[in-house]
Amino acid sequence: MSHKAGQTPPIQLGTSGGWEKDLANGYCCGGTLGSLIQIGETQYILSNYHVFESDIISGGNGIVAKTGDPIIQPGLIDVSCNAGNAQDVATLVINKSLPHSNVDASIAAVISGKVRTDGAILEIGTISKQTVAASINQAVKKSGRTTGLSRSKVSGLNASVSVAYDNECAGGAAFTKTFTGQIIIANRGSRFLAGGDSGSLMVEDVSTNPRAVGLLFAGSSTLAVANPIGDVLSFFGASMVGQ
Repeated sequence: MSHKAGQTPPIQLGTSGGWEKDLANGYCCGGTLGSLIQIGETQYILSNYHVFESDIISGGNGIVAKTGDPIIQPGLIDVSCNAGNAQDVATLVINKSLPHSNVDASIAAVISGKVRTDGAILEIGTISKQTVAASINQAVKKSGRTTGLSRSKVSGLNASVSVAYDNECAGGAAFTKTFTGQIIIANRGSRFLAGGDSGSLMVEDVSTNPRAVGLLFAGSSTLAVANPIGDVLSFFGASMVGQ
């Protein structure tokens, strides 16, 4: 199954998606609906702040992201920038992880019947409820909108990484955030992580019910960067949905 294609609900994750109104300045944007988490009895799709809620000025489209806005599948970038060609699968919950926290993360409350309740991810399947800390040379994989299922190894730990953020799709500079304690993954030729894969969940490379390791959010043609999954879950007071 293409990671960019529309799915018959309930959908699997690791798929193209994003904020329904992520269109400004002649461009549309999107990323990956990464995984399923749970807060209390409610299930949420986990992705990045910059995928779901980074439109913070009225600017080029006259609006800003707000709680209750639709999150769609596929994302605008895969439906010719026309949200009418996508489906609503969740509703945004603004948490503003950036610029003040140490994670680039955002969540959206699942619309009943639209997302598999077991949290299955394309080409990975179900994952574990448990998580695992990253370690050097740890084999990892992820499922994302652009590069699909890809594999690599952890190459660095406890990294400090500075990332520049826009104030809307194709907008101006909003802020530069320096993250600490980040996971670095080898990404030669952008084969592990490329544009549009932001929001993908990184898990250990095992065949059955892998444990989550990190939330991917940035990279270059040589390396990728992930927030440790424990930091992400702590920010939301959440747990992974899994076996």
